[in-house]
Amino acid sequence: MGYLSQPSAHSNMKSISIAKLDENGELCSYDSWLGKHPSALDNFEEVMSIAEGKEIVVFLDYDGTLSPIVDDPDNAYMSDAMRAAVREVAYCFPTAIVSGRCKDKVYEFVKLKNIYYAGSHGMDISTPLGSSKYEDQKHQIKAVDEKGNHIVHFHPAKEFLPTIQEIIKVLKEKTRRIKGSMVEDNKFCVTVHYRCVKNEEDVGVLKEIVESSMKDYPSFHISRGRKIMEIRPKINWDKGRALLYLLGTLGFDNYNNVLPIYLGDDRTDEDAFKIIRHIGRGFPIVVSSIAKETEASYSLRDPSDVLAFLICLAKWKKDMSQKTK
Repeated sequence: MGYLSQPSAHSNMKSISIAKLDENGELCSYDSWLGKHPSALDNFEEVMSIAEGKEIVVFLDYDGTLSPIVDDPDNAYMSDAMRAAVREVAYCFPTAIVSGRCKDKVYEFVKLKNIYYAGSHGMDISTPLGSSKYEDQKHQIKAVDEKGNHIVHFHPAKEFLPTIQEIIKVLKEKTRRIKGSMVEDNKFCVTVHYRCVKNEEDVGVLKEIVESSMKDYPSFHISRGRKIMEIRPKINWDKGRALLYLLGTLGFDNYNNVLPIYLGDDRTDEDAFKIIRHIGRGFPIVVSSIAKETEASYSLRDPSDVLAFLICLAKWKKDMSQKTK
């Protein structure tokens, strides 16, 4: 059995009164949305029933998944309990954090060495072996780290770095009068934050500035997230392709015996959810406390649910190991 596209409804569902229009333009409550995307926590035994004997690989977004969304992105710290849970999961399964943030920034937040990091929506990945599918490409470069360990850097947007720095300089200059706005350098992409812009009129002005400025850079596109605008190179790469790349580095080019589990809250995580659907096995889990369109099959409400799920996941692995002894 592989990917569960229509999980059964579950008991003990939590609900809130937020509603959203469904695909037919009708109001959809969070309760009815949960019928299509039930809680991976409340249905944990069902979710893991097909995982026994399979190779599980865990993928995690950072902001909004491992840490709460905060006004200042520089203060998006994860809790000690979450760090401990991620560490335990990584001892049990290959684990990667796939974030829109710069890889070095994510590492500074997480501070764990037993996981993989994919920054800039997967445009900045470092692994011990790299992927055999990309050995002949200039974007995969072998190197040695400060401790003498062999690593492979994968940078599919490397040629865009000088222009990205130029864009950052332009946007910082043009948006500095918008109080509360922030231009964040995420190495291979640029994130413009407006969560702290209190004046709605200023938000509109900020968006116009970014959109007009980017007309001078046709090789880049703007995507939108939770109170942010992200500027990325127009290349055929996203979090879904990063997931496939990381599976390849782990030797899972054949997907018959692997079950990827991906937890994410953002629109960019939908690319990874789609890839799991394409593979035909695994669990795309959206982190959301509101009803919204998603390719995920299961859901978790917030980072506290994510914490509980990760704790259950590590315990499940340890219980399975005891059974096989």
